[in-house]
Amino acid sequence: MSAESAISIAVMGVQGVGKSTLGALLAERLEVPFVDGDSLHPARNIELMASGTPLTDADRAPWLDAVGKVLAESPGRGVVVACSALRRSYRDVLREHDPRVYFVEPWAPIELVSERIASRTHEYMPPALLRSQYDMLEPLAADERGIRVSVVSSPEEIVAEALAAYSQTGAPL
Repeated sequence: MSAESAISIAVMGVQGVGKSTLGALLAERLEVPFVDGDSLHPARNIELMASGTPLTDADRAPWLDAVGKVLAESPGRGVVVACSALRRSYRDVLREHDPRVYFVEPWAPIELVSERIASRTHEYMPPALLRSQYDMLEPLAADERGIRVSVVSSPEEIVAEALAAYSQTGAPL
């Protein structure tokens, strides 16, 4: 399979919305690797977030480049990456690296996501940053390749919906 026809999916959104769960499930169904974008953050970004300090655009730039490179340079059939990509400009950086990237945006009201993250422990992302992420979130626009999906359904149902929409783009499955 050529690089142009390889699968390239980024699961985006705020913390606690299910990016990693859905990304891993999508990758399993598509038989491609899954990369959690959290693992690509420089140490300084992790320190900032762990201290409750939201990242600036300058802080995010090297991380977005790293995520973009993973999408663009994925060997074989492709890759699924979980990455917040909250703003269109951040998604534009990913598209500069890989124009074929397809975005899956799991979405839920802040109240539901707040409940979810209150019952989990994240390595460095404190629940206090959730509001800043919602304030920053720019949902996928109609002219962006991707789908926004409600997380009220089960992960399996969400993945089925995302794959159905993805297959309609003519991209490989």
